[in-house]
Amino acid sequence: MGVPNRGGFGPEVEFFFEDFHPGQHFELGEHLITETEMLAFAREFDPQPFHVDPERASATIYQGLIASGWHTAAVWMRLYCDHLLLRTASLGSPGLEELRWLAPVRPGDVLRASAQVVSARLSSRHPERGTLVV
Repeated sequence: MGVPNRGGFGPEVEFFFEDFHPGQHFELGEHLITETEMLAFAREFDPQPFHVDPERASATIYQGLIASGWHTAAVWMRLYCDHLLLRTASLGSPGLEELRWLAPVRPGDVLRASAQVVSARLSSRHPERGTLVV
């Protein structure tokens, strides 16, 4: 039997609120965007022509297929989970403050992900909990 840890989380938990501090930076790895993956995601969740139809996409301002921004966000979330979040005692997220897509992502592009702790604050109602802005 493993050593009991704080909060009743499983033995895989390595990080708790007090282990994080503003300015802390995490590299989350990288992911190759393939055309097959890009098309599958877009057909299922974001079927705009420039995401799903190579011929129509070539006639747009993008001059070819581009990944859905939601696909790139989902890739970031997967990297975040695999490299950090699933190793924490997270109780969930209150949401996003800002999300922007700064450049089109095309088949063959490699996305590199990172995260930085912006702030950490203890809950006034539940002092055993805290909120991180990452």
